[in-house]
Amino acid sequence: MAQMKPIMADQEAAAEWEARVNLAATYRLVSHYGWDDLIFTHISARVPGPEHHFLINPYGMLFNEITASSLVKVDLAGNKVTESPYIINPAGFTIHSAVHAARQDAHCVIHLHTEYGIAVSAQKNGLLPISQQSLFALSSLAYHDYEGLALNEEEKPRLVRDLGDKAYLILRNHGLLTVGRTTAEAFLSMFILERACKIQVLAQAGGNELVSIPEAILRRTAGQLNAVTANQGADLAWPGLLRKLDRMDPSYRE
Repeated sequence: MAQMKPIMADQEAAAEWEARVNLAATYRLVSHYGWDDLIFTHISARVPGPEHHFLINPYGMLFNEITASSLVKVDLAGNKVTESPYIINPAGFTIHSAVHAARQDAHCVIHLHTEYGIAVSAQKNGLLPISQQSLFALSSLAYHDYEGLALNEEEKPRLVRDLGDKAYLILRNHGLLTVGRTTAEAFLSMFILERACKIQVLAQAGGNELVSIPEAILRRTAGQLNAVTANQGADLAWPGLLRKLDRMDPSYRE
């Protein structure tokens, strides 16, 4: 029994480090795909363990500079749990703390201001069922109306209410948000949602009448696609994405 505490401590430290590496990788991938907005968006991940702590970006670092050790660990009150020379983005904390507190399955939350995502968020009809990619999101998509900069604590319950149990959220006139049980799952969801938005804007730019997928096919196909994604898509894609980063710049692991 005397050895249990050190062993558990080692296991918890290893689990946290793995979470840090995966989250740092997510920031680097967002930068690689051109989805970052300088320092003004955020991705968070739950720290494994009994405490409700999560990791978020050090405010002021570009996404392609973020490393596993530079991530800031905070509690749900926004207090830093471990020493860090960096502050966190107040707007990022408002959004992410609300989702993490309300959703036990929200181990990773990605919020971005992508160009195509904002373009679709400004459209009255939102995401349209015009591509296979759109079907993933449409099966688990919610919307949240714009209320100004996300600094108001009073907005939290409305954001949580609008998100509900969905995996995808379009923030009107603002951007995109995805929730995942892992960083890999949240990233794959964002990849699909952003690509669906891009396809929609490009299709609209063509000027011709768009062909919508019929409701019956939408329901049937969305179920098939999400079953594949939930069961293996993220787990299969993530190791390859990490290999891509390792070839480009492995410093995210530091």
